[in-house]
Amino acid sequence: MITEKIRVGITLGDMNGIGPEIILKTVSDNRLSQDLTIIVYGSNRVLNAYKKELDIEQFSFHGIKDAADAIPKKVNLVSLTKQELPISPGEVTEIAGKLAFMSLEAAVKDLAGNKIDVLITSPINKKNIQQKGFDFPGHTEYLAKYSNVDQALMLMCSEDLRVGVVTGHVPLKEVSEKITKEQIVSKLLTMDKSLEMDFTIQKPKIAVLGLNPHAGDNGLLGTEEKEVIIPAINEAKEQGVFAFGPYPADGFFAGETFKKFDAVLAMYHDQGLIPFKSIAGDYGVNYTAGLPIVRTSPAHGTAYDIAGKGVANEQSFRQAIYMACDIYKNRTENRLLAANAMEVTKKE
Repeated sequence: MITEKIRVGITLGDMNGIGPEIILKTVSDNRLSQDLTIIVYGSNRVLNAYKKELDIEQFSFHGIKDAADAIPKKVNLVSLTKQELPISPGEVTEIAGKLAFMSLEAAVKDLAGNKIDVLITSPINKKNIQQKGFDFPGHTEYLAKYSNVDQALMLMCSEDLRVGVVTGHVPLKEVSEKITKEQIVSKLLTMDKSLEMDFTIQKPKIAVLGLNPHAGDNGLLGTEEKEVIIPAINEAKEQGVFAFGPYPADGFFAGETFKKFDAVLAMYHDQGLIPFKSIAGDYGVNYTAGLPIVRTSPAHGTAYDIAGKGVANEQSFRQAIYMACDIYKNRTENRLLAANAMEVTKKE
């Protein structure tokens, strides 16, 4: 059993989006910090400006220079710059991208250095964060590269539904050519392992969606199902994965067939994320499966249209913290069980 407080690292994200607002709304609830050690990576000036705007005057951060100095039951802040930064809610600015990457880079470094246990990333703008050190489509790809992992899986999670995708942040016109038997099998193996290790689901059942309307309709509407997807499902089964399909995406979600499975593998981004977000609402979480680290984020973007208006819903962000801690506990307890089993084997 884990008794020490989990150290939760939180990145600022784009300061002109809703990141600062959902962070403040979440961490200002002191019930959260009673059970966790929270470290936010950002800017004291930026967060204080939003705190004033949101009228959260009774709450204050505990400023630290290093995550190693974080105090339990406090909301600790590693301020990365003393500059007076121009905050422009709803606008895409270069300085917001620079600060977002500074925050991410500092948090990931501390995660690798065992100064924090889990990472919660606030929404970034995938365009203005592009700079030296970050030339990736998003967090998932950056963290996979940093972790020396070839295959990471974006796994959208809620209480009743988990959806992964074979192709992530790629243009729709490139989806078909990027869907290969090897890719599907790799994603299924990653998903299967994560469901067992991170979510403690024994022998998980995974549904695989088709690429084409009506899952190809026996080749009439496309051949990817016959030539790629079905062979991939069969190979995954041979490797011990309980994979089923391919299912037509429309009827699969409309008919609530998804409730019969522990997870769903969609072929591309919108095929999986549109129904997921429609079903999960404000409680969805984006989890990066297949990494040696635990990283979650809210299942939404910067939401520039409502940034600075004080109306952002922080539920997804709060759920991201809870889920990261649950996964961390599950992984830790699994490692302890494995170590104990190995010790028993040695004695025998």
